[in-house]
Order: sequence, then C-alpha cells, then structure tokens
Amino acid sequence: MSPPGAVAAGERGSTRIADRVVAKIAAQAAREALRRESPRARTDAHATVTVHRREERQYFGEARVRIAMELGYPSDIGAQSRVVRRQVTERVQALANMTVPEVAVEVERLHSPQLDRTDRGRVR
Repeated sequence: MSPPGAVAAGERGSTRIADRVVAKIAAQAAREALRRESPRARTDAHATVTVHRREERQYFGEARVRIAMELGYPSDIGAQSRVVRRQVTERVQALANMTVPEVAVEVERLHSPQLDRTDRGRVR
C-alpha cells in the first residue's frame, strides 16, 4: 500500500540525461583507461555522442560514442583502443543507464618523448 499523498509510478515523470553529460562521462572514462594503461604517457581524449531515446524502462536509451584520443608513442595503439572501448561502454552503461552498441576510436595525434623536448634538437 502506498503512503498517503504518494504519486503513482506512471505519473512521476521521467529522467533525461543530456547528450553533453553522456559525452563527458565517455571522455572521462577514456582518460581513466588511458592513464591506467600508460600512467606516465601524455594522453588525452574527447568524446562526441549520438543518443537515441527509448521508451523501455530498463535503459534510458542508446549512445553511440566517438572518442578522439592523443596517445604516447611508441605504444600498442590497438590494445589502448580496446581498453578505452571497454571502459567507455562499462561507464556509460553504469552511470547513464544507456546501452552502448558502438564506440568508435580515432587517434588524432601521437606524442613522442623525443619530439616533446624543449630544445628541439635533432632526433637520432
């Protein structure tokens, strides 16, 4: 029995998570994964998402994610991409309650310690 004055479940409304919030969750998850894989390497990640809303009660929708990353070089780019995909999928599902059928990873830039030096001398 419901307490007096309680609103019925069907009349309470719904929760909608903004696309930009989902993008921030995805970008943070990607950065966490990259730091765990290469703690000392210079890495960064940004995300864009496309969210398709659903009427199902189990999930709030479906998020297709695109991650743009900067990685240290040399590194195992494939392994880092797999770790990022897995972490982004898990975090978006857990925090935004959305399914993630696709995480596209794009490596925008590679950072080499030899090229990041300030003296800019010859690289041997």
